[in-house]
Amino acid sequence: HDLIVQAWTRPEVFSFNGKYTQLRYVNIWPRPLQQPHPPIWIPGGGSVETWEWTTQRNYLYCYLSYFGYKRARAVMDGYWQTVERLGGDMNPYRAGFLQLVCVAGSMEEARRDYGEHIAYFYDKCLHVWNGWADAPGYRTLRTLQAGITAQVGAQARAVRQHLTWDDYVEQGYIVAGSPAQVRERLREVIEGLRIGQVMVLCQIGSMPKDLTLRNIELFTTEVIPHLRGIWREHQDHWSPQPLAQRVPPQLTGTRP
Repeated sequence: HDLIVQAWTRPEVFSFNGKYTQLRYVNIWPRPLQQPHPPIWIPGGGSVETWEWTTQRNYLYCYLSYFGYKRARAVMDGYWQTVERLGGDMNPYRAGFLQLVCVAGSMEEARRDYGEHIAYFYDKCLHVWNGWADAPGYRTLRTLQAGITAQVGAQARAVRQHLTWDDYVEQGYIVAGSPAQVRERLREVIEGLRIGQVMVLCQIGSMPKDLTLRNIELFTTEVIPHLRGIWREHQDHWSPQPLAQRVPPQLTGTRP
C-alpha cells in the first residue's frame, strides 16, 4: 500500500525500504492523471482490522463474497458500526459488495438455464485447502470474537455440500429470476446492506459465452435502469471520474 501510494504521488525518483519490499529506485511511468491519486478500493472478507483501516483512510471497503447477501448482513452491519464509531461519513458509496446474478424470463427459466452452472461453480470452483483457507492467525482474535467465520475451507464446503438451486436462491447466494424479481431482490440487497457500489458477477462457473452475454444484456437493459438513483441524496466520492477534457497526446505518450 505505502509503495503504491508513494509511487503515485511522489514525482521524483525515490528509494523504498519497506518491511517486505525494498527497491533502490522507484519512478513509475505513465503517471496517474487523477490527483493526488486514483480512488482506492480495498477488498475484504470480514476482518475487523480492515474495517478500521479503510475507514481511517477514507478508502472504499469492498466485501467480496460468493455466499450472498444474507451472510453479508452481519459483516456489513459490523462495518457500518465501525464507520460510525470512528466518526466516518455514513455515505453508502464508501461500501461495495459482490453478488452473483442470473436473469432470465422467469424463475423456472433461470433454474433451467443457469442451474447446472451454479452447481458447477459451488461444487467445483471453490475447493481451497483448509490449511491455506483458514490458517492459524489468518483471522485475528478480534475477528473471531466478532463471529466472522471463514468463507472457504472444509467447514464452509460442508455447509454447501447438499445445497440445491432453491437453497442458493433462498439463502441469498444468488439473485435469480425474471428482471422484476431480480430488481426487487437487488433493491433489498442495496438498501439492506447500505451499499452504493454493487459488483455483479454475471459469468459464473461453466456458463457458456452465449448464456453469459444474454445474462449481461438482460441485467444491463432490464435491471440497472430501475436501480439507479437509490442513493441520489449522497455524492459518490469513491468512483473513478471521467476527465473534464481530452488529455493532450504528449501527456499520454501516444501519437496524435
